[in-house]
Amino acid sequence: MDLTLAQLNDAGSRLFPGHLGIEVETIADETVQARMPLDDRHRAPNGFLHAAAVIGLADTACGYGCIFNLPEGATGFTTIELKANFIRSAQEGTITCEARLVHGGRTTQLWDATVNGPDGRPMALFRCTQLVLR
Repeated sequence: MDLTLAQLNDAGSRLFPGHLGIEVETIADETVQARMPLDDRHRAPNGFLHAAAVIGLADTACGYGCIFNLPEGATGFTTIELKANFIRSAQEGTITCEARLVHGGRTTQLWDATVNGPDGRPMALFRCTQLVLR
């Protein structure tokens, strides 16, 4: 796929990542940096950050990274498994995510991501496996 990060962020702004307010800041050296300012749309009824919002940030960072690291001949990808461990929560501020390519094979990719709270401390660990489409 011949997309730039700006084009991908623009396309995502009209889709789920945009609904959450996610911005992918950098993609370099098999690493992705993304951020999401928190507001009321990210909260669960209990007032805390909804787990799905955190997963949305991490999965978006990993997915954008996958797009930029597809092997030759690939037409896209789809997530076949994901897992998240939550360490703590947040209610306001901006959370960030760093995703890292662990395995970039011809048929699958494995990505790990750390979501950090507004204070920079880890709040969730995320792992996903992507199936490379041909």
